[in-house]
Amino acid sequence: MYKKILSVTLVFALLNVCALTVAAKTPAEKLAERAAKVKRAVLKLGAGEKSFVKLKLSDGTKLEGRLSAVGDESFTVTNVKTGAATVVAYPQVVKAQGNNLSTGAKIAISVGILVAVLLILYVVADKPFED
Repeated sequence: MYKKILSVTLVFALLNVCALTVAAKTPAEKLAERAAKVKRAVLKLGAGEKSFVKLKLSDGTKLEGRLSAVGDESFTVTNVKTGAATVVAYPQVVKAQGNNLSTGAKIAISVGILVAVLLILYVVADKPFED
């Protein structure tokens, strides 16, 4: 009985070790995955006057500005205050935050405001006016 328990335990331990080595990614794979994620986010924001981003780069530099150009290998961030343009490669970015509301989000916000205004007008109009 002891040998069966020991052999089953060893089998599970070996399977666990094999699964961990297969699931582990090299630093290059992690970097490529992060760069692809940043690229998707930047492409979603798009370039233009209303596409603002905040970036933290791998060397510790922080950038803030608008996306003025988006390419396959890099994108350009233009500082709003100084007008200085910085070309950033996707693998350099550690963290990216952007704000550019989609059309659906703008419509949802507008409808919400309209419903709130109509509700307030309904409540105010329902009360009798006293002199």
